[in-house]
Amino acid sequence: MCIGIPMQIVAIEPGHAICRGRGEQRRVRTLLVAEPAVGDWVLVFLDSVRERIDARRAAEICATLDLLAAAQAGAEGSTSAAAFALPSAASTQELLALCGQPPTRLAHEPTESPS
Repeated sequence: MCIGIPMQIVAIEPGHAICRGRGEQRRVRTLLVAEPAVGDWVLVFLDSVRERIDARRAAEICATLDLLAAAQAGAEGSTSAAAFALPSAASTQELLALCGQPPTRLAHEPTESPS
C-alpha cells in the first residue's frame, strides 16, 4: 500500500520540485502534473507528485495521517479533524451505507402502515 503525503511546493527545478510537509523536505518528480508552481499543495506518492490539492484537502489528509499514527501508537480518543469518522463511532445505518448495504429497519422502529 502506498500513502500520499500532502506537501507544499517551495521551489521548482526542471522536472522536479522541492516540497515541504509533515516535518520533512523532499525533492520530488513533477512529470505527472502540468506546470506546478511555488505555493501549490500536492499529494506525493513515492517521491512523485500525483495530484494537486487545495490547502483544505491537505489539512484533512494530514489530520487523517495524524489519526492513523495515533492509533498505531495506541492512543485513544483523538480529537483530530480527520476526513472520516471512525467506524467505532458510526451508527449501524452509517456502517451499512459504508458497506454499500441498504438501510435496515431496527426492531424498535415503528412500521409504516399502507394508506
